[in-house]
Amino acid sequence: MSAQFDINERPDYDEVLQKITDYVLGYRIDSDEAWNTARYCLMDTLGCGLLALRFPECTKHLGPIVEGTTVPHGARVPGTSFRLDPVKAAWDIGCIVRWLDYNDTWLAAEWGHPSDNLGAILAVADHLSQKRVAEGKDPLTMRIVLEAMIMAHEIQGVLALENSFNRVGLDHVVLVKVASTAVAAKMMGANRQQLLSALSHAWVDGQSLRTYRHAPNAGSRKSWAAGDATSRAVRLADIAMRGEMGIPGVLTAPQWGFYDVLFSKTNKDQKLKPEDKREFSMPQDFGSYVMENILFKISFPAEFHAQTAAEAAVTLHPEVKDRLDEIDKIVIATHESAIRIISKVGKLANAADRDHCLQYMTAVPLIFGTLTAEHYEDSFHEAHPIIDTLRDKMEIVEDERYTREYLEEDKRSIANSVQVFFKDGSSTDKVAVEYPIGHRRRRKEGMSLLLDKFRNNLATRFPTQRCDQIGAVCKDQQSLEATAVQDFVSLFTI
Repeated sequence: MSAQFDINERPDYDEVLQKITDYVLGYRIDSDEAWNTARYCLMDTLGCGLLALRFPECTKHLGPIVEGTTVPHGARVPGTSFRLDPVKAAWDIGCIVRWLDYNDTWLAAEWGHPSDNLGAILAVADHLSQKRVAEGKDPLTMRIVLEAMIMAHEIQGVLALENSFNRVGLDHVVLVKVASTAVAAKMMGANRQQLLSALSHAWVDGQSLRTYRHAPNAGSRKSWAAGDATSRAVRLADIAMRGEMGIPGVLTAPQWGFYDVLFSKTNKDQKLKPEDKREFSMPQDFGSYVMENILFKISFPAEFHAQTAAEAAVTLHPEVKDRLDEIDKIVIATHESAIRIISKVGKLANAADRDHCLQYMTAVPLIFGTLTAEHYEDSFHEAHPIIDTLRDKMEIVEDERYTREYLEEDKRSIANSVQVFFKDGSSTDKVAVEYPIGHRRRRKEGMSLLLDKFRNNLATRFPTQRCDQIGAVCKDQQSLEATAVQDFVSLFTI
């Protein structure tokens, strides 16, 4: 006879939550590479946000919920004149940062963009620093922002190494919410119990489905989903700081916890078998590994699994640009993750659909020799039917080595090759690119180009004198770290 009651013994906080909390509250970052890379990451992320302000579909989302709202010590949204409460400011900053799919990337069992967390980090830091100055205290410095970025990158990235949320249909922004909640709570002054509570609420929240990233539903929500996650993180951290109790067994509770409800396989009776139960794998301790190995998007505003395909296409452009009508087929060899995420045929409904289509992101540079954010817009697509003509001639094949080395810790390649075959039986060479510019293996090659990208993005929003001011502050590591947060953000405010 089964028991007709539950055993109501409140557990300790789940081990994963305790590991994150101990890391955030106690870890000392001593990697010069991580600090320096975080500086580049900050510049790149803000530059991506400024570039996105050129697109009305992005800017329509920005600003206060209630027009005319005045917020004391309001957090600023870079490139705008908005001063918002930290929750909405996090939403706006996260939105502009992610809009063009041009900020940094992390690829493992789960994918994602750890610099998305800057939405929460910068909004909270700006508000708190202004408030401290108003109270006669010292301001927060940008070293606090860089530290929070390194830690948020690490939390999101390590959890992504061996835990595939996409395999159970969940979007990777769950990790943005968790990482942002942790570092936002720390900046707010959380003690251990408050931080544990905040994290538990991040996991117990309803989590986003990935359907808005995939055919046939790909759309612009994928461009503001991270902003939504960072905003929720700030709200949850604030709730915990007000003394709200946590949910200690949020991950492991039988039947009702995250593992059983959202992370494990179930049958039609919703009864878990032991072999179907999944829990998180934590293959390494938290440190600064993720920031040190982060992938920068330098060449193209495109989903990262297509970066090397686009680069190969640019290489082939001179050879094929005058023979487009003679093309018989185009063979793209790629890795399994690219096939699962961005390989699609049929009509592409919007810009967000196109920047997640491997075939589109290869066709455009084959034809035009480059790939920019404007190339995804409806007007451009409609004016160049040759793009869809080439898409229809593409064959996608999996290269098993590319798939294997994508996951190997000492390689982490993101390989693609492109070869064009013509109707007369001739063909181009197969051009293979295994590591994109911006990968750690090509970091030296990429950093000067990353700075060029940053300067170009600044110039889309600010006059030359302001661009020079920003560049001077960002150029030196010690100078940037010592700058007061509100002074730094003021440089980006209109």
